Amino acid sequence: MNDDNTPRRELPPERPPGPFPSTPPTPQSGDPDGEPGLTGRQRLAKAVWPPRVTRAQLIVALLLFVLGLGLAIQVRSTSENSALRGARQEDLVRILDELDDRTKRLEDEKRKLSGQRTELENSSDQAEEARKQTREKTAQLGVLAGTVAAEGPGIRMTINDRAGTTDSDTLLDAVQELRAAGAEAMQINGVRVVAGSYFTDSGGGVNVDGHRIDAPYRFEVIGKPADLEPALNIPGGVVQTLKNKQATVDVTRSEKITVDALRQPKRPDYARSSSR
Repeated sequence: MNDDNTPRRELPPERPPGPFPSTPPTPQSGDPDGEPGLTGRQRLAKAVWPPRVTRAQLIVALLLFVLGLGLAIQVRSTSENSALRGARQEDLVRILDELDDRTKRLEDEKRKLSGQRTELENSSDQAEEARKQTREKTAQLGVLAGTVAAEGPGIRMTINDRAGTTDSDTLLDAVQELRAAGAEAMQINGVRVVAGSYFTDSGGGVNVDGHRIDAPYRFEVIGKPADLEPALNIPGGVVQTLKNKQATVDVTRSEKITVDALRQPKRPDYARSSSR
């Protein structure tokens, strides 16, 4: 039994469970995030450069580049070939009418040839009928070959080009557009244009079958005026192209066009008739 006067011994306070707090570790010199003296921007730059690119990333980047290049080429091709995309409804209707007219002309030509064959088969004097059709065909071929003069309705087109930007390709495009619209005979500045005609540039002018012509270029064209004139004025056509080159174009219809420039018939050197 203890006496009240006996001194008591006090136990030290209990330590809380768990680890004792310690001072933070000293950054190691090999740790890039712990290098002393580096700012946040410097650490970011060091993390992204030099780049660490894998093989898979290179393949994906290459595929994306090829895809982008293809899309760019497609967009450029579409923009260059979209002359009709911004055309007015009236222009589109006119273009469709021209296509219908061309189809009708071909059908008429087919019926005409079929009728000639029928007449030749049913004629009592087949020899005389054959000679008649031969004369008619000879006259038609003479007009197409440029060996005989021609006269009929058509158009006159005059191209004034003071800047000298009209070249042989532009004139050839005009000729092809007129032929597609049904032109049957044509001459430019007194030079007959036929199926075998060729155009070349020559020092500020143009040569047609070796004959030099200079601006203004005057077209005399025989055909159906209602088909020829609209063909030249379609969006992206000859007239618009020439105007973009700062040239002026004047197209007028006429009920009487004379194409009297002639070409000398040329005998082929090698080709011979195969009929017997």
